[in-house]
Amino acid sequence: MESFALTAVFLFVLFLLLGSGVWVGLALLGVAWVGLVLFTTRPAGDAMITTIWTTSSSWTLTALPLFIWMGEILYRTRLSEDMFRGLAPWLAAMPGRLLHTNIVGCTIFAAVSGSSAATLTTVGKMSIPELRKRGYPEHMIIGTLAGAATLGLMIPPSLTLIVYGVTINESISKLFIAGILPGLVLASLFAGYIVLWALVKREQVPPRDPPMSFSKKLRESRFLIPVIVLIGFVIGSMYLGLATATEAASIGVIGALALAALQRSLNWRTFIESLLGATRTSAMIALILMGASFLSLAMGFTGLPRALAEWIASLELTPIVLIAALTIFYIIIGMFLDGISSVVLTMAVVEPMIRQAGIDIIWFGIFIVVVVEMAQITPPIGFNLFVLQGMTKHEIGYIAKTALPMFALMMVMVAILVAVPEIATFLPETMRQVPGG
Repeated sequence: MESFALTAVFLFVLFLLLGSGVWVGLALLGVAWVGLVLFTTRPAGDAMITTIWTTSSSWTLTALPLFIWMGEILYRTRLSEDMFRGLAPWLAAMPGRLLHTNIVGCTIFAAVSGSSAATLTTVGKMSIPELRKRGYPEHMIIGTLAGAATLGLMIPPSLTLIVYGVTINESISKLFIAGILPGLVLASLFAGYIVLWALVKREQVPPRDPPMSFSKKLRESRFLIPVIVLIGFVIGSMYLGLATATEAASIGVIGALALAALQRSLNWRTFIESLLGATRTSAMIALILMGASFLSLAMGFTGLPRALAEWIASLELTPIVLIAALTIFYIIIGMFLDGISSVVLTMAVVEPMIRQAGIDIIWFGIFIVVVVEMAQITPPIGFNLFVLQGMTKHEIGYIAKTALPMFALMMVMVAILVAVPEIATFLPETMRQVPGG
């Protein structure tokens, strides 16, 4: 009963602070402070100072602002226009035609941004006007874009995977590599949905653009070369063991600056805007991580995570039932918190549970990213919904309705991960066998 009383106090203080409009990071610090003062004898001030310094000085965390900066730089280039120009000739022949530019464009940009919002904004800026001009149904344009943009959380470099790795002290590079195959499988599910829609609703598919010769298609493809090369350097350097996640992020920033300079979109204003944008986002995430670390420490001293883990163990849930319960749990809290907050807020309690159940930590990182992706397109706080509302001027309810099929496909992805866990674990295990991996 004591554990439930502690949980009730923590939750009451947390929702009181969040409901009053306090920043998530400060709310976490406040809850931890109350927990230490009321339920332990440890000096709260000393504990907070030590924990915040340890968290903020983590070398692993250095990758986070660098990857964010890389995405900010590329967001301000002509990358989106070039991607559409390079992709359109090859996708026009597929069932569903140019709607696939949403999926492929998000998959490509996800591999250089790490952010769902940056992926959505960049690809949406490219595809929405072009697809509207060609007469594609509005609900398909918005729905496929809302779902595919969540790939920014899965395909490396994923900011959510960085935060997860830092929180549980796991290798960022292994988590990144683990996200590649699940990200491609999820992108394939989205593309399959477009194909199925095109075959069933043939009358809604606009006519094809004028045919283009093979040689002209190849010439248009040259616009994809810079971003493909950048992806190859960033992900390849990690997979081959040539660079850590932080070093790969540095390579990405240099490559992004070079790409922007080659496109003549790099000037002093662009440079400062990208730097300020990355600083704001990084500071927000760092504050959340500091609060989460202090909360984890406070919970550890109260014994709450261990007590809850023992209670869960006493229920003798099978790993599959535990995963089903956690799926529902994360979808619900994701309706009210952003993805990164959901991860750091819950890891102190959830990590002991999954370790005790024998669930692979790398696999669980991919699972949690999928369910956090689902929360990005669920009201009332689905962040992608707000971004799309600003871009399209539609009501949140309409946008959420168009994204429902993509939400269902993410549920299918969770089932696939449970049925075939090797999708997430195969590449990291292969990486261990590579020299330096």
